[in-house]
Amino acid sequence: MLKSFSSLFTNNNQRPREKTQTFYPVDKLLSAENKRLFDALCQFVWIQGEPLPLIFDLNEKIYTEQAITYETLQQLKVCGLIHFEPGGFVKKKLGKHTRLFYCGEPTKIGFPDAMNNQLDLGHVILTEHGKALAANIRIVRNQPFYEYVINRWFQAGYSVASIQIDQRNQRIRGAAQVPTKQELSDSH
Repeated sequence: MLKSFSSLFTNNNQRPREKTQTFYPVDKLLSAENKRLFDALCQFVWIQGEPLPLIFDLNEKIYTEQAITYETLQQLKVCGLIHFEPGGFVKKKLGKHTRLFYCGEPTKIGFPDAMNNQLDLGHVILTEHGKALAANIRIVRNQPFYEYVINRWFQAGYSVASIQIDQRNQRIRGAAQVPTKQELSDSH
């Protein structure tokens, strides 16, 4: 059964409390193997206000080739870096559109309904310690994974729009060519 992402952090029977958590240097306590596994996991992180590792099907080669398996996710769970739920997590109460970022590049998702949409987040979300550690990791773009996620959303019936701008902002791939400042001044 899918768990609501927000259900991990709220309980309707309790009043909200102030955060009083103390963060320890988790990365200093991890073995080299667990650091390597967490680094591998982070290539699957998208951002929507917070880091969201999108781990959908643990049998997919896109994950297993990077050593992300049921066993390694259990290992990261024991380390306190992730919440792992074989039934999966969903983000609920989304409007008609939402935007997620992968390696700094935005992707806009359009849902079929005007309100109360939900997005499958896969089997993993980061703990507060995992989020703190992920914030200090340089995520290396995994293009086949990016395409896998886009295709998955498209197959789910979502409209997906992505604008990828190169580092010099000279062109946009998948859209009309954007003229450079020099090209604009030459045309006048």
